[in-house]
Amino acid sequence: MPAELSLEQLRASVCGTRWQRVDVVDDTGSTNADLVARAAAGEDIAGAVLLAEHQNAGRGRHGRTWSAPRRSQISMSFGVSTAGVSPDAWGWLPLVTGLAVLDAVREAGVDAGLKWPNDVLVGDRKLAGILAEVAGSAIVVGIGLNVSLTEDELPDPRAVSLGMLGVAVDRTALAGALLQALDRRLTRWLADYDGLADDYRRVSITIGSQVRALLPGDCEIIGMAKGIDDSGRLLIDTGESTVTVSAGDITHLRPA
Repeated sequence: MPAELSLEQLRASVCGTRWQRVDVVDDTGSTNADLVARAAAGEDIAGAVLLAEHQNAGRGRHGRTWSAPRRSQISMSFGVSTAGVSPDAWGWLPLVTGLAVLDAVREAGVDAGLKWPNDVLVGDRKLAGILAEVAGSAIVVGIGLNVSLTEDELPDPRAVSLGMLGVAVDRTALAGALLQALDRRLTRWLADYDGLADDYRRVSITIGSQVRALLPGDCEIIGMAKGIDDSGRLLIDTGESTVTVSAGDITHLRPA
């Protein structure tokens, strides 16, 4: 079994960043749910980070649940204050988080890309997922990054792990690098989120692809993903009009 996370090393790695409190739990249902509950109880969770060695009820979009073997992932959630941030910019948080995950895994030698709005892919297989939830005056963002999962341990056959890609990493070092990358990306988001669009476009594997978007209410849109707007929303050209999508399940119908 992989080594457990070193809380001492993690806390040392984020010295001087926005991360004021870092905790590791052995087992929980969902790190996102835990931080949301702490916010509901009145705790200021801005700058708080929670990692789990094992999640038994990890959550994805639309309440989907999943689980993975103990210590096989980086399962982490963090809180970001919304004070002074326009609601128009909140939609950028999952995208900014995806950029930070890319920063961290590329340092480990992995060439990954971003599928709008919340998946990190290698080829057409999912390496990491991201989930953002509003929690009072903060937003909780969760990351599930597959580290040492084997083919028969995958929660989804369309997933992949760093280990399956032949990349061996220390989870503590990778989590520390990810938190540092998040701090840098969030600093830029707070200062000038408009400037992040070019960074995102360069690593997007959705832009330029023919896609199917399943929207809330079971509305379906098919067209070419042409770009993202200043709020991080996806622009889809249906051939008759350009539709702006703020939330939905996206399927790539052909390679980018």
